[in-house]
Amino acid sequence: MNRGWSLGELVACGAASAFAGFFADDWIGAAAVLTLWLVWKYMRDADGLPIVAMALSFQWMQVTVGIWYVAVTGRHLDAMDLSDYRPMVLIGLGCVLALTAGLHAGWRIAAGWGRQTTTSHTALRVTWPTLAALYVASLAAQGLLQEVAFDYPSLTQAILAFRFAHLAVLFIVLRRLTRPTIRVPFVLGIVGLEILLGLTQYFAGFRDPLIMVMVAMFEVFDRRRLHHWVIVAAAAIVLSVTSVMWIGIRGAYRADIDAEVFTQSGASKIDTISALSKRWVHQSGEDMYADLDMLLNRLWVVYYPALAVSRVPSILPHTHGSMLLATIEHVASPRVFFPTKADLQSDSDLVRKYSGVNVAGAEQNTSIAFGYAAEMYIDFGVPAMFLPIFAFALLMGIAYEELRRRIHHDELRRGLLAVVFWLSFYIFERSLAKTVGLAGTLLVYLAVPALLLDNYLNRFDQVVPEEQGPESEEEDSEREAMLRAWHSR
Repeated sequence: MNRGWSLGELVACGAASAFAGFFADDWIGAAAVLTLWLVWKYMRDADGLPIVAMALSFQWMQVTVGIWYVAVTGRHLDAMDLSDYRPMVLIGLGCVLALTAGLHAGWRIAAGWGRQTTTSHTALRVTWPTLAALYVASLAAQGLLQEVAFDYPSLTQAILAFRFAHLAVLFIVLRRLTRPTIRVPFVLGIVGLEILLGLTQYFAGFRDPLIMVMVAMFEVFDRRRLHHWVIVAAAAIVLSVTSVMWIGIRGAYRADIDAEVFTQSGASKIDTISALSKRWVHQSGEDMYADLDMLLNRLWVVYYPALAVSRVPSILPHTHGSMLLATIEHVASPRVFFPTKADLQSDSDLVRKYSGVNVAGAEQNTSIAFGYAAEMYIDFGVPAMFLPIFAFALLMGIAYEELRRRIHHDELRRGLLAVVFWLSFYIFERSLAKTVGLAGTLLVYLAVPALLLDNYLNRFDQVVPEEQGPESEEEDSEREAMLRAWHSR
């Protein structure tokens, strides 16, 4: 794909960046918009799938959202009042750029290896009844897999990875429902079910399904069609409102879970969520603003890292790669083969040591996020910290392009890439060990089975007669019967 810059694009990018700097009353706003522009320019693969761009945009939002919130509302967030947030925002933008550069370089390297790129888009031979059954089965298995995962410590990662297969099935369902026309009632029904069930989990489980809707819509988005704009805007509004509401009700809901109210009384989680939601809707506007502030403080994950940046190396020295070495050792010894390996150091312990704040930790059965950016800054400082981030993205870019070229079935390929690369790249505050570990787990336990499945399905799709004549025609009829039998499954 052509990645050159036209004069019009340069002018548009410059104008947008200048306006953002003026709007935010801070030149960091201009740098932020330029970064986002680069993400969307270079993070579209040869098939046009925007999943990596959306994942990095979510990281970008976590780095910069406080700047825009203050510019729009005038309400200050904790990070602005209690820390020197600006250096950390710039470091965060540097991390997004390092990931963008690494992924793009990985795509280019893999594309230059000379193998023929997948050009045909083979249909996935799964009928609607079969796909619906797969969706229901994967949805029903979520609770069971969550329950049994921690009963088998050496297999916990593998079991939890299989839970994410549900997102791939959901993406395929949504993708079919948006082609050739968008079947709005079915999309609304499925998304509504996913949001409702996501709200009944301990952590916010409603975000990923909405992201899958946006990805599916982006592939067919036509800016000339008003209803496309309405659907995308509605998904964004639902995601925003639901996130604010979750912040307001999660404390009471989690307290009921911790007290085993649902187990002891048989009360319905859905009824409880419904009651809490109605109570939240009828609260005062100031209380809703307080919930919004709380959400933005949660999303703008620069506070503790900013404190660490101000203390390293002036108070505490750089660790010269010890955190990166610990990450490599941890990832290189998967628990399935090393069941007795030590757990990762708690993020809360890192926050306490390097930020100087006595946050809640393992004693309260919680962990305060610190993030890969802060870890690499403590390890190496600027600019060396961006090299391991670039290297990780480079390897993932190569993996992405290899999967894109090797998996022939369009829906299978896109569903896999959407799940693996969204989950691997969208969280800014995740530690490097957890980021690399999750990416590796998803590649091993989801991508490898997908490759095997694609290869198996190809045996039914790629049937070419060697010679023409009565015998080959008979073979063709047998193969057609085999394909019809496969279609009916």
